[in-house]
Amino acid sequence: MATPDRNEVLRRRERLLLRSGQLRVDWAQQVQVLRAPLGLADQARSATQWLMQHPEWPLGVAALIVVLRPGRALRWASYAWQGYGLYRRAQRVLNRAPRSVG
Repeated sequence: MATPDRNEVLRRRERLLLRSGQLRVDWAQQVQVLRAPLGLADQARSATQWLMQHPEWPLGVAALIVVLRPGRALRWASYAWQGYGLYRRAQRVLNRAPRSVG
């Protein structure tokens, strides 16, 4: 069995290294599109963590809305209750759906 020529192996290695470098540059340029959406997602995650650590603020705002605008608060509570009901029904339907074996 003939072994490849050492020079050919070195040339192929060099071509692969150049191609790898070019792919890295291309990927870095393509990923720039995701920078803004991922930044927003990171900010939303940080805000959610802050709210979880400081529950007095959202509860205080909710209490203020209930005191100042009780009708609006009841209407939004009704919407939330209806949304929760839709969510529960969707969960039941999805749990009954046959699972495909992949």
